[in-house]
Amino acid sequence: MTKKEAHAMSHSGDCRADVEYHLALPKFQRQFKKINPILIAEELEKYGMWDTEDLADTRRSQILILWVAAEYIVDYHLLGCGRKPIIR
Repeated sequence: MTKKEAHAMSHSGDCRADVEYHLALPKFQRQFKKINPILIAEELEKYGMWDTEDLADTRRSQILILWVAAEYIVDYHLLGCGRKPIIR
């Protein structure tokens, strides 16, 4: 994900349409096909912000993890942190 893409998916207001747009792009679809959906749900579960129903929905989980990743990238870029964000 580029900084420009991250900024497009992480801004004030509702980001869902922007995240869904990017998720539909072939470059993101290819990457998500390589990731076990259970691993995405397990990662999101650590945040404790979503319920079991959200995490059981593969598409919803992909939207959420893409948004979280965009947030990390934007925060890193805007804050000029001395280290890369930790994404496990």
